[in-house]
Amino acid sequence: MSENFEKLLTAFERNLKVERNLSPHTIRAYMGDLKSLLLHLEKLGLSDISALELTHLRSWLANQAVKGGARTTLARRAVSVRMFTKWALKNKFLSSDVGASLATPKGHRTLPGVLDVNNAQIAMDSMATRAAQEQTPISLRDVAMVELLYATGARVGELCGLDIGDIDYSRNTIRVLGKGDKERVIPMGRPAVAALESYLKDGRQALVSTQSANALFLGLRGKRIDQRTVRTVVYEALSAIEGIERMGPHALRHSAATHLLEGGADLRTVQEILGHASLATTQIYTHVSSARLQKVFKQAHPRA
Repeated sequence: MSENFEKLLTAFERNLKVERNLSPHTIRAYMGDLKSLLLHLEKLGLSDISALELTHLRSWLANQAVKGGARTTLARRAVSVRMFTKWALKNKFLSSDVGASLATPKGHRTLPGVLDVNNAQIAMDSMATRAAQEQTPISLRDVAMVELLYATGARVGELCGLDIGDIDYSRNTIRVLGKGDKERVIPMGRPAVAALESYLKDGRQALVSTQSANALFLGLRGKRIDQRTVRTVVYEALSAIEGIERMGPHALRHSAATHLLEGGADLRTVQEILGHASLATTQIYTHVSSARLQKVFKQAHPRA
């Protein structure tokens, strides 16, 4: 890639980190999209970003589609490009925002995988049984993590970022740092509180090292637990349920939201618990609930 484009990438990445304060995962996605665009432009013989036109952007998206890009991926890339061209205009790399009129390919909105209440109970019980049999710090930690994910609907990254001081036993809540460094407080139920207390009493101290600091959940070497380990733990926990597709931590988040709505919680409350910036994101769970209700109705009603 040309030196000019490399400098452009560096400047845009700095903007995403410092000014927009986006998560590392989001930054990687945006930077990957921009790098793909710039490489495409070079193949078209364009070496100066100031000569960028809408036709170049459409050509790039079309090329991605030909390569088999999913609609959701193409939609995200269109958003990435519009963000870039808006920034480029503001910083005088472009004379006009050529990406502003770039259409976003409509993606298929899929309903997330959800456990029913009985299956969620099976998963929690299997974890508790394993902990009782093994009686190891790791098994106690794993029970606490899975219980907390299901109880609060927290994201994996939010769980990994928890410190001991983020637990409020007087109100049975945890304080998490969500997307955009937005802090929120989430209530948790008695089983999650009990699992946490058991882990802190009989598990965490055995894992502590000089690198532990105040991190709540620790890995084998005493460092703050990483997201990959949490995902592995959840996959194993949900594998105890027969007849379901492979599900990870996000299934627990989806399940928590769905079960809250089915239990009578309003959308605004669920939005606050999940930390969604937009109510429209939370509304997908009403579709999940409706689909589940229809399934139960067809199975149970004699005139369905």
